[in-house]
Amino acid sequence: MSLDNLVGISLERIAVDAAVIGRLLSAARRNITDAHVSAISAENRFDAAYKAIMQLANAALQANGYRTLTSKPGHHMTMIQTLNQTIGLDRQQIILLDALRKQRNVADYSGDIVPPSAVEACVAQAEALERDVMQWLKDNKPELLA
Repeated sequence: MSLDNLVGISLERIAVDAAVIGRLLSAARRNITDAHVSAISAENRFDAAYKAIMQLANAALQANGYRTLTSKPGHHMTMIQTLNQTIGLDRQQIILLDALRKQRNVADYSGDIVPPSAVEACVAQAEALERDVMQWLKDNKPELLA
């Protein structure tokens, strides 16, 4: 399914805005930095890393001229699942990111404790996604990084 097929269902077309993409990338970098702060709880570190993943996935979507319809349920899942189409992310990585999304939902909606291993995995995935998004932008849309 193409991104255009999702317009009106879970995505909308937008004008690409380098300033917005720059702010999303900067916010993701700050959240990754915050996720490394061991003085805060595992839950907050996990949330910071997960938020970075969402900001990076959002930047990738917006660099392609799309944004999720946040009024519709499942916009986090949509941002993750479209990474294959936006930056060519490997399906296995998408499965890992989706598992982190599910872990975040369990922690947020049931109050479950986030184990240190989940924090480490989420931070590692956020850092890997940052590298992948930045490389894709450099290779395909360098004008958005100016």
